Amino acid sequence: METDWRAAKRARTREAIQQAALRLFAEHGYDGVTVERIAAEAGVSHTTFFRYFPTKEDVVLSDNYDPLIARFVAARGEADPVERVRRGIAEALALLDEHEMVVVRERTRLMLSASALRARQWENRASTQRLLEEVLRGDASGAVPLALRVTAAACTAALATAVTAWAEDDGADLAATVDAAFAALERNRRA
Repeated sequence: METDWRAAKRARTREAIQQAALRLFAEHGYDGVTVERIAAEAGVSHTTFFRYFPTKEDVVLSDNYDPLIARFVAARGEADPVERVRRGIAEALALLDEHEMVVVRERTRLMLSASALRARQWENRASTQRLLEEVLRGDASGAVPLALRVTAAACTAALATAVTAWAEDDGADLAATVDAAFAALERNRRA
């Protein structure tokens, strides 16, 4: 029971830090906010901030969505890997509530506007791609086949492009935009 309490406390602290950071970034711009200011706003020390987020960029970039997506993609049974990823992502997105959607949109817009974050986005996409490669490879050993690497890269690009388009359009629906991106990928793949 004590472990559950500690995990819940860690999750609340992490969320408080991230919410404080996003609030401050919205008010003062990404470059106008220091880690010390974020920590003070969240009611923690700057040392505590760094226990949760190794860098200022990580407070924006860090999330738990990749493992969630990987879990749903791994559970899918479709033979076609693109369809597996498409449906797995759809299932993962269905779990996000309205508050999480607002936060994801806010974080994405921030990533697009701050040069330090745009540079780190490439690392995040590469990490997502590697995770999809591993999930699509399954239990097979050895190097990930080139075909699966290309498929994972295409799926990662479709997802990233859809999230960007959704973040730029207040009226867009994330699940529908992601599905449209994967439908375009399918059409182009079959053409």
